Amino acid sequence: MTDEQDKQPEEKPKRRRTRAKADEGGQAPQRRARRTKAAAAEDEATAKDAPAAEAAEAGGDAEAPKKPRRRRRTAKPKAEAAEAETTAEAEPDEAVAEAEPEEVAEAEPAEAGEAEPAEAAEVEPPSEAAPARRRREREPGAAPPVVRAHARYVRSSARKARLVCEHIRGKSVEDARAILEFTPRAAARDWRKLLESAVANAEHNHELVGEDLRIREAYADEGPTLKRYRPRAMGRATRIRKRTAHLTIALTPQDGGAKEGSR
Repeated sequence: MTDEQDKQPEEKPKRRRTRAKADEGGQAPQRRARRTKAAAAEDEATAKDAPAAEAAEAGGDAEAPKKPRRRRRTAKPKAEAAEAETTAEAEPDEAVAEAEPEEVAEAEPAEAGEAEPAEAAEVEPPSEAAPARRRREREPGAAPPVVRAHARYVRSSARKARLVCEHIRGKSVEDARAILEFTPRAAARDWRKLLESAVANAEHNHELVGEDLRIREAYADEGPTLKRYRPRAMGRATRIRKRTAHLTIALTPQDGGAKEGSR
C-alpha cells in the first residue's frame, strides 16, 4: 500500500482568480470607456467657461484688487510660546537696567558730597578715653562707704585665723596682699581669697578703685564644732573637736576716717 500511495501524483492547490484577471476579461474596457467620456465632458465644460473667465478677468482689472485671505495661525508648540514670554519679560528688564546706571551716576556725586564731612570728622583728634575705674563722688559730710566680705564655715580654728588677721588690720590693700603672700600659715590662704572678694565687691558694686582702699576691719568668729571620737586604751574613747570659723573683712577708702583697733 505504501508503494501505490507514493506513485500517485500529488494534487496541486487551486489558485483563486484575482480581480486583475477578471478585469482583463470584460470590465477593464468598460472602465476605460467611462474615463474617456468623463475627460471629454470636462474639456467641453472648460471650453464653454473660457470666454466667461476672460471677460471676468478684463472686468476685474478695472475693479479694486481683492484683499488676500488671511491664513489661520497654527497653534504654536508650548516650547515656542514659553520662549516668546521670556523674551517679552526680558525686554522691560533691559529697559530698567539701562535706566539704573543713569540713576547711579546721579547718586554718586551726592554720595561724594556727603562723604566729605565724614572724612573731616575722621581727621579730628580722638578724645581721651575715660578711665575704666573712677572714684565715686560722695557728698561732703557723708560717711565713707564700707564694703564687706564674709567667709563662713572655714575649716580652721578662730584662734589660728586671728593670728593672721592681726597683721593686715589697718593696712592698705597692696600691703595686705604682700603680707598674706609670704605668711607661713594655712589660714593666710583663706584670708587672701577673702580680701580679693572684698576688692571685687568694691569695684563692681560701689565703683571704687581697689588700690585706694584699706582694711578697716578684719576679724574671725567661732563657728560650729564638728565632734568626732577616737578609741583609746581599756575601752575608752576620747573626743576630737574639728573647729570652724567665720571670717570677715571690711574695706573703706584710705581717706575715710581714723583706723580702728582690734576687736
